[in-house]
Amino acid sequence: MSTPAAHTCSKSYGGFPCCHRQWRHPGHCHFVHGYSRSFTFWFAAHHLDVHGFVVDFSSLQPLRSRLEQQFDHTFLVNHDDPLLAQWQDLHDQGALDLRVMANVGMEASAELAWGWANELLGPRDGGRSCCWRVEARENEANAARFTAIPEWFEAGTAKAPATPEPWPAP
Repeated sequence: MSTPAAHTCSKSYGGFPCCHRQWRHPGHCHFVHGYSRSFTFWFAAHHLDVHGFVVDFSSLQPLRSRLEQQFDHTFLVNHDDPLLAQWQDLHDQGALDLRVMANVGMEASAELAWGWANELLGPRDGGRSCCWRVEARENEANAARFTAIPEWFEAGTAKAPATPEPWPAP
C-alpha cells in the first residue's frame, strides 16, 4: 500500500510492560509471559494544519494515556480464556491488573491502537488527518503491523484552509 496522502509523519510510544498468554497456542506461548510493548503510529494529512503539522504530537496525549491504561503493568487475556474466572479472582485480590481483550496478540493490538488513534483524529480534525498504520512491537525482534485507511479519510472531504499562510518574505 502506498502512503494515503502527500504529508505523513510518525510518532512512537514505548515502555508498556505487560504480560499475556495465548491459551490456544500448542507451544510455550500458552504460558503467561511478558514484554515491554511499544507502538509506532503513522499519520497522513490531505493538507497541513495552521501550524504546518500533519498531527501536532503534543495533542496526542489522550492516545498515550489510553495505551498506558491498557498496556502499562497489566495482564492481558482473551475474552474466551478458560481461566478467565481465576484471572478475575486474582484481579479482585489485587494480584494483577486485568484487561480482557478480544485477542491479546500483537496483530490485534496494532489494529486496536489504530482504531483508538482514528477515534481521536476523525472528529477532532474533521477528516483532515488520519492514522494509516500502526506497528506494535513486543521486543526488538518481533512486531506486527496493521495498515488501513479510514473510509472518512479516503473520501477526502476535508478542505484546505481558505487562506493559506503566506510565505515569509526573503
